[in-house]
Amino acid sequence: MFRGLRWRLTLLYLVVALALVALTGGGTYQLLDYYFQTTTDLALQHVMAYEFRLLEAPLTPELIAADQAWYASRERTPPPTPTPRHESEGEDEGHEESEETHVSDDLAVEQAFDAQLASIFVLPLTAEGQLLYPTTLPLPIAPDSEATRAALDRGYDWRTVRAGDGARVRLLTYRLAFEDGGPAVLQVGRALDDQDRLLSQLLTGLLGLSALGVILLGAGSWWLAGRSFVPAQKAWERQQTFISNASHELRTPLTLMRASAEVALRDLPAHDEDRRALLGDVLQECDHMTRLVEDLLLLSRLDAGRLSLERKAVSMPDLLTDVQRQMGRVAEERGVKLAAPFAPAAGTVWGDVTRLRQVLLILLDNALRHTPRGGEIRIEAHPRGRQLQIVVADTGSGIPAEHLPRVFERFYRADSARTATGDGGAGLGLAIAQALVQAHHGQISIESQPGKGTRVSLLLPLAG
Repeated sequence: MFRGLRWRLTLLYLVVALALVALTGGGTYQLLDYYFQTTTDLALQHVMAYEFRLLEAPLTPELIAADQAWYASRERTPPPTPTPRHESEGEDEGHEESEETHVSDDLAVEQAFDAQLASIFVLPLTAEGQLLYPTTLPLPIAPDSEATRAALDRGYDWRTVRAGDGARVRLLTYRLAFEDGGPAVLQVGRALDDQDRLLSQLLTGLLGLSALGVILLGAGSWWLAGRSFVPAQKAWERQQTFISNASHELRTPLTLMRASAEVALRDLPAHDEDRRALLGDVLQECDHMTRLVEDLLLLSRLDAGRLSLERKAVSMPDLLTDVQRQMGRVAEERGVKLAAPFAPAAGTVWGDVTRLRQVLLILLDNALRHTPRGGEIRIEAHPRGRQLQIVVADTGSGIPAEHLPRVFERFYRADSARTATGDGGAGLGLAIAQALVQAHHGQISIESQPGKGTRVSLLLPLAG
């Protein structure tokens, strides 16, 4: 029992720790990816603003804001916004050349010290998406015609595309309005292969650390779970030892009490009905206490894993027929019909025939206790893949829904419902049945509706 709890607690610790590792690693990855995207977009807007200044085109509010943010991040002052061409025709040409030279030199210095800017390419395009000026320089990607059309429609366009080698490229495209044969569209972009490579290395490192963390956290969780269960396990072992010793000590006095009551009952005259009834009650209670002691011993052995099962191939049709014959007489005396419409070839299971018989008797005894005269109990058996399903269904009083989750608990009783017992009312019957079914690597479940009856289902692995 504690080993299963230790595994579950270890898994809980491990899941919580892995969730923290995943949140930390995933958050780091997402933050770095977001940083790359924002800085790349800001650099593209900065270069686009620079190109607008060279072409003496009016800057849009978005480009002005992005350009100011770029210079603010580097604690520099942005150059003045250029005056459109048609408003500066009468100004001094030397002043224009000086300003243009200053802007050009300023970006050249930035590109020399900023790898982000140095890796950005600029494509002046026609309205058809063709290069306005042919170039012999290698470009990471050809001009994107879809981005060109989108920029001509909306004014600008952001998108991430794939180059011929599969690398991602971030593109910013802006529409220009020149009447003297200038570019209709300006497209700037940056290949993201270096960022993707760094993100891939980060992801590989995070996965490697996570794998190492799983091993370390798993070992630590197992050790911590074991430490936390030490006091409970010692207390449980002391309790099991007490129950086992007390049960053994009770056997002898109960045997002597029953033997003495039987001798006294034989010596009483037949007409002394009162004392014979009293001694009959003593014998009945001795039998009840004996069954209770045996059940406690059985549960103690099951909990400690010391119950030895004599496993062999058990023909369930033969066992069910035998149990039906044994309980059929009791059912007939109580006016209850016991039907067993199972197939003769229901299956063979690998188990202890005595313990399987005990489980079936507990279930049938429960059903008989709570099925009124004229009711019916059915025993069914159906193969379910590699398992055999055995069903004991009755038309009795049923169990209210609020009691169903607890009917397999030890000593649990519900006065308003049928008592989950097979031992005279101590509340151990279904607990013993569940423990024995689990010892056979099977499952037991219960369904019930008040006033309509109860259905208990067993699933046992087939032999072979």
